[in-house]
Amino acid sequence: MASHRRPKQPSRTRVTVLTTAAAAAVALTSQAANAAPSEKPSKDEVKSKVDKLYEEAEKATEKYNGAKEKQEKLQKEISTIQDNVARGQEDLNELREGIGQAASAQYRSGGIDSSIQLFLSADPDDYLDKAATLDQLTSQQVESLKKIQEKQRSLAQQREEASEKLEDLADTRETLGKKKKEVQSKLAQAQKLLNSLTAAEKAALAAEEDRATRDSAREALGSDSPAPGRASSAYSAAQSQIGKPYVYGATGTASYDCSGLTSWAYAQAGITIPRTSQAQANTGTRIYSQADLQVGDLVFFYSDIHHVGFYAGNGQVLHAPRSGAVVRYEAMSNMPFQFGVRV
Repeated sequence: MASHRRPKQPSRTRVTVLTTAAAAAVALTSQAANAAPSEKPSKDEVKSKVDKLYEEAEKATEKYNGAKEKQEKLQKEISTIQDNVARGQEDLNELREGIGQAASAQYRSGGIDSSIQLFLSADPDDYLDKAATLDQLTSQQVESLKKIQEKQRSLAQQREEASEKLEDLADTRETLGKKKKEVQSKLAQAQKLLNSLTAAEKAALAAEEDRATRDSAREALGSDSPAPGRASSAYSAAQSQIGKPYVYGATGTASYDCSGLTSWAYAQAGITIPRTSQAQANTGTRIYSQADLQVGDLVFFYSDIHHVGFYAGNGQVLHAPRSGAVVRYEAMSNMPFQFGVRV
């Protein structure tokens, strides 16, 4: 006989759970439909973020420049020490050979016993400590042994110094690699943001930058502030590089970074100044008032002094500004001025 049982109804609890879940799903769907889509950053917002990334890249660039300069200095110092050690070893070998020949001749003639000959050939330092035997050596031999001692000590010190500098060089190379990666990372992030702009937005930004550069050039060229001493020649050299691209770590003449331009320009005037902006800040008399600046003075920006350029008159700076730009005039008010330096 077929069963006539009624099908089991879902419990009230289960119905409530399902109903609540369904309601939540509907609500979430509704919220998603009504939510405003994520807004694309405006041209000005992108420019602000890109400028910040360029500033961070330049900070890393100056540290990269400092590490590179230190690396080159250490390499020269190590090479000099190694050359000195090689020459010193040759001198030491000659001294040893000379005293050895004298000792052998003296031994053959019966003037010195075999134990003293052993001391001479094995360890001159130890031998000299045995003062009781000195009366069996000529004054010339004693002087030769003293020279050997001094040369051995000198070579040991030089080798230790070279070893320490080699360790420092390894650390410096590691720092150099890290800073290079940091710069490249910041520049890649900036380029990614710029690529998010439309062609029209990119063109608008370029037009704004060109207009500002032309205005700054008019202001600078209208200045009658005299350049001091050889700073005039350095400033003229920098002017001749207007339009050259900024490239981090570059010192000319195809491209420059900020301190690369200033150090190159002063070199054309016959003045050697350090490679980095922080070091260049200590190359002359500091000038804290913009009103006292003269064309050709170095001007420094940001609290950590990671940017430098030439004062161009009328509140303008001639500099290599950042990646993606060229050597140009710009209003000093665009950056936090710290002080000037008259080299």
